[in-house]
Amino acid sequence: MLWGTSYNYVEIIIDSLPPYRIRTNGRQNDILAGECLGYGEHTITIVKNTEANIGYLKFRGLSCEELLMLPGMPSRKIEFIGNSITCGTGSDTSEVSCNSGQWHDQHNAYMSYGSLTARALNAEWHLSAYSGVGLVHSCCGLQFTMPQIYDKVNFREDSIAWDFSRYIPDVVTICLGQNDGVQDSSVFCSAYSGFIKKIRSHYPHAYIVCLTSPMADNTLNTAMKKYLSAVEAALHAEGDSRVHKFFFSKSYNGGCDNHPSLEEHKLIAGELTAFIRSITGW
Repeated sequence: MLWGTSYNYVEIIIDSLPPYRIRTNGRQNDILAGECLGYGEHTITIVKNTEANIGYLKFRGLSCEELLMLPGMPSRKIEFIGNSITCGTGSDTSEVSCNSGQWHDQHNAYMSYGSLTARALNAEWHLSAYSGVGLVHSCCGLQFTMPQIYDKVNFREDSIAWDFSRYIPDVVTICLGQNDGVQDSSVFCSAYSGFIKKIRSHYPHAYIVCLTSPMADNTLNTAMKKYLSAVEAALHAEGDSRVHKFFFSKSYNGGCDNHPSLEEHKLIAGELTAFIRSITGW
């Protein structure tokens, strides 16, 4: 049973079967899974596919014959900081095509590049992402940037501080810049370095990977490469050798509003997975 507000999409994964999407349609939603299951032990995973500002969703309970202990969690942890790309916006047109329905109908967090990367590396994952947000400039009328909301429990909606001791990642990736566009390099690089130092104060031993935008055009991609190279060099000079830049090999624009499609998220995850393996030895 799920309880919430507005409507969301959730991804249901049963054992090793292919995941499928369900749209919630009210304050209480009962999901029937038992009709397709045989007798025995099963694992059911429920993932909210729409980002945090698209309605509230809470797991209220499960009706079954017996609940067993959960298997142990992976020892590795990753946090993916970003914007709509990291949210999985515009990627899933399996039910609602582009330019139809609500803007979040094509969200798919479970199949976004961060989630795919973490599962490939057998790691827990947090998506700390908000559509439209930037590092120094956000789009779409947003009056805040990621450094202003990053330390909050619920981005934008409240001012309750997040307890960083609850989840300490081994790797943090930052995918910001798409909504900033080309900026004054000194302003952008100074803000980026400051944000990394803020993250480093909470995660002193994490690898921090600064990503170009997977959907950037040539102009923005060229600028981002210069920005991230300068940030990496400056922080290495200050003694932080666990900050790395990573450039995606191409632009991925096959989804809605030039966002990556589901298939392209797999390719993005493949590139990022290989790089994280190279620096961590996982």
